Amino acid sequence: MKIQNPHDKFFKETFGKTVVAKDFINNYLPQEIRDVMNVDTLELQKDSFVNAELEEGFSDILFKSEINSEEGYIYFLFEHKSYPSKDAVFQLLKYMIKIWEAKIKKEEKDELPVIIPILIYHGKEKWSSKLRLGEMITGYDLLSEDIKKYIPDYEYLLYNISKYSDEEIKGEAQLRIILTIFRDIFTKDIEEFYRTIVRSAEYLAELDDKQTGIEYFETMMRYIFSTRIDMTERDIDRLINKIGDNYPEGSEVVMTLAERFEEKGIEKGIKKGMEKGMEKGMEKGMEKGMEKGTSNALVKTAIKLLTKKFGILPKEVTSKISELDNSILELIIEGIFEYKSIDDIKKYIG
Repeated sequence: MKIQNPHDKFFKETFGKTVVAKDFINNYLPQEIRDVMNVDTLELQKDSFVNAELEEGFSDILFKSEINSEEGYIYFLFEHKSYPSKDAVFQLLKYMIKIWEAKIKKEEKDELPVIIPILIYHGKEKWSSKLRLGEMITGYDLLSEDIKKYIPDYEYLLYNISKYSDEEIKGEAQLRIILTIFRDIFTKDIEEFYRTIVRSAEYLAELDDKQTGIEYFETMMRYIFSTRIDMTERDIDRLINKIGDNYPEGSEVVMTLAERFEEKGIEKGIKKGMEKGMEKGMEKGMEKGMEKGTSNALVKTAIKLLTKKFGILPKEVTSKISELDNSILELIIEGIFEYKSIDDIKKYIG
């Protein structure tokens, strides 16, 4: 459950899917680029070119694709800071050079592939960075064309999704959801964001592939719980009840993740109090830990999920569940979507 950078994780787990990247290309890239691209050849590459110093503010994904009948690349750079960087065009150029350097070194070629650079931004502040490298070079636009040919220049594609209306967010369910969540995560208050989550659940409930929908929803909710720390227990309970009306599987996901994040919060509070040696913080953390210990929380989650799926459980079953250790409880919770009847968990409770 530990997520160092939730923006990076959500971006890579969603945009890293070829079907989502294709959907974005088909709906957002200029027609002149799509005319020379063969999106059916799109292939995710494992490389990342953002260094450790900048990875808290940027994520990147590289796809190989046939462009103008030759090998080419689509490079996505996602800026997940709440404010725009001033030198984005320069940073993108450095990453493009790294891609070319890797090609030269690996394949020992002296020809460079085409790279289409794309920057996605979702911060609160207006995007004010330069789109062309020439705009960063003093006096570049005043030079004659004869001089400009000696100076490098290029332009990147910018998608400032924080400014998109609902009508401007296009594509299939998974793409619409990630763009809407990214748009709203910084800019909407909790009440407006609550409606965004409910609408996203409704989109996923309509998917023919239910398992894909559940997995995607879980990824989305992990991101939300890691990022929107202003969500209260009341907000979560309301969300569980609302989503449960039309998407019970999604309701179960919210319930399970909420329990687990609560456990992590308790563990973090205890650890923080102990590390700092602050008597008051330690007492508070220990008190919470004893009151809502991990084991009790897992028992509660397991019983709640099984009851929601199969109805009121026999006392014998709830009693045995209460005696299980944490590792077994976690196995029961993780397999909740696979059980056909209560008999399926008897291998765990004996």
